[in-house]
Amino acid sequence: MTQVKDQYLIEVWNQLLQYLHTNRNIEPEIVNNFYKPCELHSLTNEKAVITAPNIVAKQVVQSQADVINHSLMDILDLERPLLVEVYQDSEIPSVSQYSESEQPFDESIFKSTPIQKDRTFDNFVVGDCNRESQAAALACALLPGKFNPLFIYGNSGLGKTHLLMAIGNYVMKADPTKKVYYIESLKFVEMVVNSIANHNIDAFKKFMYSLDLLLVDDIQFIAGKEKSHEIFFTIYNELVSNGKQICLASDRQPKEIKGLEDRLISRFNSGLSVGIDSPEFETSLAILKMKIKQSGYGIDEVDEEGLSYIASNFSGNVRDLEGAWNRVLFYAIQFQPDGSVIKFETVMSALKNQAVVSDKTGLSPKKIIKTVADYYGLTRQQITSKTRTKNIANARHISIYLCRKLLDLPYIKIGDEFGGRDHTTVISACTKVEKLIQTDTLFAAAVNEIESQIKSY
Repeated sequence: MTQVKDQYLIEVWNQLLQYLHTNRNIEPEIVNNFYKPCELHSLTNEKAVITAPNIVAKQVVQSQADVINHSLMDILDLERPLLVEVYQDSEIPSVSQYSESEQPFDESIFKSTPIQKDRTFDNFVVGDCNRESQAAALACALLPGKFNPLFIYGNSGLGKTHLLMAIGNYVMKADPTKKVYYIESLKFVEMVVNSIANHNIDAFKKFMYSLDLLLVDDIQFIAGKEKSHEIFFTIYNELVSNGKQICLASDRQPKEIKGLEDRLISRFNSGLSVGIDSPEFETSLAILKMKIKQSGYGIDEVDEEGLSYIASNFSGNVRDLEGAWNRVLFYAIQFQPDGSVIKFETVMSALKNQAVVSDKTGLSPKKIIKTVADYYGLTRQQITSKTRTKNIANARHISIYLCRKLLDLPYIKIGDEFGGRDHTTVISACTKVEKLIQTDTLFAAAVNEIESQIKSY
């Protein structure tokens, strides 16, 4: 009986090889090199299992699972699609454990982190700081699989998670049958560890292979986790080769993530990478007004000067803005209980010693950094990063110097604004700029021009 079954599988496989060449236009070289050494291990009404002699053949055949499925449906005159699985010969023992009588695996243990329904493109406030990233995210939502992977980077609280979830919500609304999955990288690592411990790692990978859209937040936390690297690499290749969309978010660019394998860095860089900067005043004000609206207040219930003060001084990120507003709201309820318009004086009292400014113009380190970045054709992200190339380091030193000169901020506070740098580094940067101003006339002219631009705001 077994011999008859084996002969049948051989015949079906040979028919498939011929069909792929004549009807699917797959070149003879590819059929002979990658498909022919493989075998049809088992075949039921629901599933076809193919074994490959090596990882290369496995990857090539696996990438054409849909083509094989439709070809077998034509050859065998089937009405329903087949699940096509490809394994290396060494993996067959684990396949044999998968009997037809076995109950379906409970996939609920791999469930996605909930995607917040209110994180949409409609309520994402767009400005110069995030226009490129918003456009890239929308493009991936409109055309999943065309830009792989999408890599969004930027400091915490600038809207990366909002964009990831907006993509998920858009895709699910456009096609509810799509399998969308959102997860933070630490949760992914935890799932890998638990799956290995519970002998479910093959089931976990199989589940992930079935996704249409994979959204991974804070991907930088996967760094240094070797087994998670390996599993993620396999999942990444499987999804991308099948035209599925992967979107990643991180607090830094791929090449700046220490402990990340080169093969992952290479793949992350191969797609569409976009950065998000801190919002400028106009965008901060628009975000603030939206947050106020969401809290049940009207814009006319807050003094306009007070709104401007919050937007000017808490533009570091959206969480800073939201925190400042919550503090003002709490303070107004406690000390201005008459229900009237929240006064500018109330805003000032609520945020006393909280804002990152030291003058009455509303000037902040963010504005100084942005002006310097614009002058040199850089992004704020580059200036505050750890990159040490000459042009970026030069712009960074000027930014630090002007923060000290124009705002008279403590060295420690300036260091915090530049990625947590030590106060000695800040002092050194100021000293370098002061010396260059004395010895290099072109450098001095550039610094003076930048300072004039800042003061003209």
